[in-house]
Amino acid sequence: MASPAAVASQGGLGRAWDVVWRARRLVERNILVYRHQWIVILSGVAEPIFYLIGIGMGLGGLVRTVALPDGRAISYTAYVAPALLATAAMNGAVFETIFNVFFKLNFRKTYDGILATPMGISEIAIGEMLWALMRASLYAVSMLVLMAALGLILSPWAFLTLPVTLFVAATFSATGLAGTAFLRTVQDFDIPMGLIVMPMFLFSGTFFPISAYPMPIQVFMQATPLFHSISLIRGLTTGLMGLEQVWDFAYLVGFFSLAMVIAMRRMERKLIK
Repeated sequence: MASPAAVASQGGLGRAWDVVWRARRLVERNILVYRHQWIVILSGVAEPIFYLIGIGMGLGGLVRTVALPDGRAISYTAYVAPALLATAAMNGAVFETIFNVFFKLNFRKTYDGILATPMGISEIAIGEMLWALMRASLYAVSMLVLMAALGLILSPWAFLTLPVTLFVAATFSATGLAGTAFLRTVQDFDIPMGLIVMPMFLFSGTFFPISAYPMPIQVFMQATPLFHSISLIRGLTTGLMGLEQVWDFAYLVGFFSLAMVIAMRRMERKLIK
């Protein structure tokens, strides 16, 4: 006979699965909406590739190699590529959960109609996150295929890159949902995109080691999720695995958990008036 604890555990897992199962309806809705607009999503695949060719290969012609902390020297392109993979996951998740969710929340009133069905706020949040993950996974797989074709994957640890990249996308999806609930007008988009996303993209070690920047920038960037995402993914693709990468993963788990709590509470306040 199963113990009360086991029954409670199964019940908790069952309820969680019910939420995910119902949330799939929102994913199906988004697929139907985008079935004639796939060019919008596919355009995001090209952005990291353009950066890789334009900066990774262009600047790589001047900056031949970059020294890793363990003393190895790798090509500049191999240094930049995993960072662009992390930023592609971030952009796919953030653009979906900020721009599209904002308009559904404030203008189309999509969620008001959804709440009239058996779906609740948890299903809405999970459904939007799953859809953002699908979009981010498309970007991640495209970049990984290109990296493999160009010989930019330097370590067998790279087999973990895809699930880690999806976890990075989940972290930014939760963060985007949390942030969107605070936005009031379209003009507010400048705050997350111009003051948060863009500085992270430029200064989180994407194109240069973070040690190249002044100490205040280093300290600030080390507190951001993109810095730890890049560090972790770069460690996997170059074989630079150690305690720093363990800390990166632990940081992302904590950040994801906090963002999920905030996202659920803010979405509840926004939708239940």
